[in-house]
Amino acid sequence: MSTIDYSPAWPAASRYTDLRGLRHHLLVWGDPARATPEAPLVVMVHGWMDVAASFQFMVDALRAQAGFADRPIVAVDWRGFGLSDASGADSYWFSDYLADLDFLLDELAPGQAIDLIGHSMGGNVSMLYAGLRPQRVRKLINVEGFGMPAMEPEEAPERYEKWLEELKQPARMKDYASLPAVADRLRQNNPRLREDFALWLASHWAREVNGRWVINADPAHKRPQPLLYRWPEVRVFFRRIAAPVLFIEGDQTLYFLYFSGKYGRDEFLERIREVPQLTLHTVRDAGHMTHHDQPEELARLVAEFLGP
Repeated sequence: MSTIDYSPAWPAASRYTDLRGLRHHLLVWGDPARATPEAPLVVMVHGWMDVAASFQFMVDALRAQAGFADRPIVAVDWRGFGLSDASGADSYWFSDYLADLDFLLDELAPGQAIDLIGHSMGGNVSMLYAGLRPQRVRKLINVEGFGMPAMEPEEAPERYEKWLEELKQPARMKDYASLPAVADRLRQNNPRLREDFALWLASHWAREVNGRWVINADPAHKRPQPLLYRWPEVRVFFRRIAAPVLFIEGDQTLYFLYFSGKYGRDEFLERIREVPQLTLHTVRDAGHMTHHDQPEELARLVAEFLGP
């Protein structure tokens, strides 16, 4: 791992706010109070085992786009990730992300519609939220938030049994000897990640504790939720989305391979037919971490879609 330094062209201000009893960390570019109906606040939400700082590379490129030099942007660390408080519970629940986002928007943009960008898990949260609160989202960009395989009621007992057994075992995260070792891990997960990006991101993805580098994520996130993913319910949310939606995928994504045939791209294409206004765009030479692999191209697409 080289020591080439990456320095953000547009550093974010780090702020904290209390949401539902937990202190949440925010990265803020520009002044949210300067948002207008024509250029509303842009809110970005990250994926599982990621952090708000993950969007920095794309924001640097976005600031160079017309109309985005001073557009207010906020990214949040979800509860139990990054510098936000852990929940204190032994499990995390998907519905809490929806509530946390709702409370955040009440604080940052009361009574206003925002533009929402979500990656992976954050993209799935964003789709549900846009169906739950259609009046709060002007436009929505979902980056690789494909959803999950549909589950049947017969699967519930086994999932609950697995959940109960895992609750009885300590939840642990692997730690690392150095910051470059964390960066190496990030590049193992995504070989397309630039070395300088990886080393910078590692400093936000982990912290030093007693000479070891520990991931900034509550280990309880590793416990699976027992609740089923019910596509008939999700479909109702999709149908309620009033905002135009841009779905962005990487042409090299491996997402569907993780489900061993239980959920594929063809089924995904059928699902998104339920969204009233959705455009699908495929980014070349990009995998699941599209905002890392092709930040300039993603920024171009974001500016084109969210601009006037």
